[in-house]
Amino acid sequence: MEGRRAITGTALTTDNRGSQLAVIDQTLPFERALAELQDRLKEAASDEERQTLEAEIERRRDEVYADLTPWQRVQLARHPQRPRTLDYTSRILDDFIELHGDRAVGDDPAMVCGVGRFRGKTVFVVGQQKGVTTDEKIKRNFGMAHPWGYRKALRVFRMAERLNHPVLTFVDTPAAHPGIEAEQYGQGSAIAQSLLACAGLRVPIFAVILSEGGSGGALAIAMADWVAMFEYAVYMICPPERCAEILWRDVEKRELAAAAMKVTAADLKEFGVIDAILPEAGCGAHRNPDAAADVLAEEIDRFLVGCAKGAWGPEHRQRKYRNMGVWAEASGDGTH
Repeated sequence: MEGRRAITGTALTTDNRGSQLAVIDQTLPFERALAELQDRLKEAASDEERQTLEAEIERRRDEVYADLTPWQRVQLARHPQRPRTLDYTSRILDDFIELHGDRAVGDDPAMVCGVGRFRGKTVFVVGQQKGVTTDEKIKRNFGMAHPWGYRKALRVFRMAERLNHPVLTFVDTPAAHPGIEAEQYGQGSAIAQSLLACAGLRVPIFAVILSEGGSGGALAIAMADWVAMFEYAVYMICPPERCAEILWRDVEKRELAAAAMKVTAADLKEFGVIDAILPEAGCGAHRNPDAAADVLAEEIDRFLVGCAKGAWGPEHRQRKYRNMGVWAEASGDGTH
């Protein structure tokens, strides 16, 4: 069981700044049986019983995670302990300096932007930060950026282009902020401007879907030369609950909606929406964030090696997105 963190119901953990957080039953529904076996393992009276339980846990874990439904993957992607943007930047970047403000309205804590060094190479960073503690989640608006957050990202995109350094984007948001204030300040326009900038940016862009990538709020910073996605992350136009309400007027059909929307990494890789799937050791990045960071770092390194060889650029990026999707043209008589 080396390298795998135990599945437990109630525990005490720490946030990415080392503060202790009380955790109350974060076991997912499909992990209940595994959690019960873990509890029995703690109370094992002999080495023989312990070995038997460890083997059973290993077997049951492999069975459960080998056949997760799309909805179960949505639940994993939303796990409150999954590592966030700042958890990754602290592990894989040196000398990271955060940049603030859009030079018009103010700063948006939901959008983290900055510059750092990755294995000796200067890179610019744009990413959503959901937060870890309750206070931080509120401060960062659960990763849902306002228009000035996207304009801050646009400012950093332009700075990276001017200084000729690649951009790394970390996608981790259920959506852009949907409030009236965001609409008043031009949410749609801000997202559109970010998309337009990404489409034509003259420096390479690498994007990674960390957990939940939702709607235009995610796409605004994910239009990249190379899009990687963690194994248990999801990438979708809207939450399955909202899709179920729209299509069937019944939120309880969220599992059906998740399957119909094709939100998983495997589906999106098949459709060509993403380029690489990053494996998650220990049944989820939240159980082994160091291993997840190592996997991500290796993928970024491969990308930057390709950059040095001239593999990426705006022409490649635009061609990639033009080739996505399938459509049929109708003739004048109504036939295809």
